[in-house]
Amino acid sequence: MVMTEAEFVEFIETFDEFGTNTVFEDYEWTVGERTGTVRKAFNEYWTSAQRQGHSLQEVSYRACFKPQLPGFFISRLTDLGDGVYDPFEGRGTTPLEAYIQGRKPMGNDINPLSQALLEPRVNPPSIDEVEKRLGSIDLTVAKEKYPDLEVFFHRDTLKQVISLKEYFLRREKSGKLDKIDKWIRMVALNRLTGHSPGFFSVYSLPPNQAVSIKSQKKINKKKKQKPESKDIKSRIIKRSKALLKQWNGVPKEYESLDLEPVLVTGDASNAQGVETDSAKLAVTSPPFLDVVDYQSDNWLRCWFLGLDASTIKISQLKNAELWQKKMVEVMRDLKRIVEPGGFVAFEVGEITYKGKELLLEELVVPAGVEAGLEPIIIMINVQEFTKTANTWGVDNKSKGTNTNRIVVFRSD
Repeated sequence: MVMTEAEFVEFIETFDEFGTNTVFEDYEWTVGERTGTVRKAFNEYWTSAQRQGHSLQEVSYRACFKPQLPGFFISRLTDLGDGVYDPFEGRGTTPLEAYIQGRKPMGNDINPLSQALLEPRVNPPSIDEVEKRLGSIDLTVAKEKYPDLEVFFHRDTLKQVISLKEYFLRREKSGKLDKIDKWIRMVALNRLTGHSPGFFSVYSLPPNQAVSIKSQKKINKKKKQKPESKDIKSRIIKRSKALLKQWNGVPKEYESLDLEPVLVTGDASNAQGVETDSAKLAVTSPPFLDVVDYQSDNWLRCWFLGLDASTIKISQLKNAELWQKKMVEVMRDLKRIVEPGGFVAFEVGEITYKGKELLLEELVVPAGVEAGLEPIIIMINVQEFTKTANTWGVDNKSKGTNTNRIVVFRSD
């Protein structure tokens, strides 16, 4: 049953599922001549002790939130068939979780990489189809020469990688790129570089943080390593089996629903192709000022797609006032897209800005009010410093975030 606003707020305030009681703090906001108070509710609302997310969610993307976060709101504030939208979809956690729960997946991102990562997972092929297609692809011929990449890949492996890249570009140009190709491409994007034998590369950083060629040379020297020859087809098949292990097709009870994805590429403040009043809920997390450099992180993945990452205009706003102004623009578009009576869950964090802690929710609340949204509660999901954060090179004592800070708005 879908919760009303009052029921949801009461649920948050009395939440004790993990054995802790909610602690409150009032936040007073001012926008022009308007003033108001919204409660901050501190508790652990989702936890690493919960079951893992669906296997289809296991795609790496830097600074992505865990699927339990959008799942928390989707399961309580929407019904089967409702549209769920994310204007900064990244790897697609929110739209994919919506699809898994029988809601219409809707998303936007300025980077075309995002759609390449998400689209195949809301229309997955069978493992038999993947194996058959891979068996038909010749990876012995490659035209492009990129010897600098041999710091990551053995020469034979690099030839396979380039050959596969060129296969996808040919298929795309001819209009023959189908859902099986898109799936294989998505898996390959996530196997390019990493720090285990399952990746195509020598030991490197995870695929969500591709280091530069110069940095990889330093890693190789420090670890006294050289890339070994690897077969990429077998690694794609193995990873495909892992991603598909919980997928048995669309459940029968969802077959009558309109779950056709609405996925667009563009600026989050003007999502062309997403209809007005088409979503019941939006769950999103914008770039946190300049904490993460998404552009340089994804340079190698973009190369594999035939894109130049430097030409993709990803926002890297270093000034808090400019960031807040941009969020006003984004939330005006969210108000357009989310139907009256629907909700927006806007997740941010605490960061270090000009040597001081900046609580981004205190920029988000006024931005939402200015955009015409009504703040109903701020949820602070308190969590421990994680292994993932260490992988990003983030030390919470100086930068980064140990909390999910979600401002929940009502769209009137």
